[in-house]
Amino acid sequence: MPTVAPLDLQGHCIAAVFLGDVPHFALADGTIHRLDHGHKTTQANDGLLAAFHDAANDRLITGGEDGKIFSVTAGSNAAELASAGKKWITSVAAGPQGAVAYASGKIAFVRFADGKTKEFLHPRSVEGLAFSPKGMRFGVARYNGATLHFPAANGKPVELEWAGAHTGITFSPDGAFLVTTMQENALHGWKLADGKHMRMSGYPGKVKSLSWAPRGKWLASSGAPAAIVWPFSGKDGPMGKAPLELGTRGNAMVTSVACHPSQDVVAVGYDDGMVMAVRFADAKEVLLRRPGKGAITSMMWDKEERRVAFGSAAGDCGVIDISA
Repeated sequence: MPTVAPLDLQGHCIAAVFLGDVPHFALADGTIHRLDHGHKTTQANDGLLAAFHDAANDRLITGGEDGKIFSVTAGSNAAELASAGKKWITSVAAGPQGAVAYASGKIAFVRFADGKTKEFLHPRSVEGLAFSPKGMRFGVARYNGATLHFPAANGKPVELEWAGAHTGITFSPDGAFLVTTMQENALHGWKLADGKHMRMSGYPGKVKSLSWAPRGKWLASSGAPAAIVWPFSGKDGPMGKAPLELGTRGNAMVTSVACHPSQDVVAVGYDDGMVMAVRFADAKEVLLRRPGKGAITSMMWDKEERRVAFGSAAGDCGVIDISA
């Protein structure tokens, strides 16, 4: 039976991540808590709005109401990377060669590893950011579609149009597909080679959490009473294929998903604080955590694939050891 080491904090948890092999929990007030031979705390932003786990560099990138962007590494060492003055930072992302992107209002900024910064102005506000895993390009979720930029070159951006408000963005691990979350209860995707559209709708709620399975064969999503997992192994992604529905519960909504690092398994977090692990092949479920305070907002597996860190909207955080 999995065991849970709880960490009850005050406030909304925006990110629960492992840095090194230590679980860190970033709260909306800008405090970073860690379970490292006891409970330890560091202050990063004064008011946290956005966080992104930069797996390649084992760090958490944060942006906040104070206009600052921090890099937080193991041991909660917080270093300021950039500042946008008094503007709120609403989205952050990390990319290749140590590059970091952040957004405020209509402007997306890219900060390169050498500290140089480039600005990209958009007609409407920038809602989400993501770097492609291949080459130096990044995508912006915006009203009526997405924009692809190539920050190292001075070429024209690529505009991908689809009516509606696009709020979040992710590239598939092979860089072949771009998927956005929408203000309406749907995902939208583009096959980048030919611009083909992929419409993924039918959700009863908004999709706020996405996670790619290893090698990008599946995309797991929240926003329903089950984890909705779309197949991306074919050349046209999920078009014409039904998604898997994993961990279905009649009286709860899925609020967070985190795919296992090497197996076709997904950790599923619900609005009542429950966490389950579900296998894709046969939909077998394992209860990892009973319901608690607050909806699950963030989860991450550790490198050894034994533990899951989780955080909730009420500050109920902790670490689940599945090898126990």
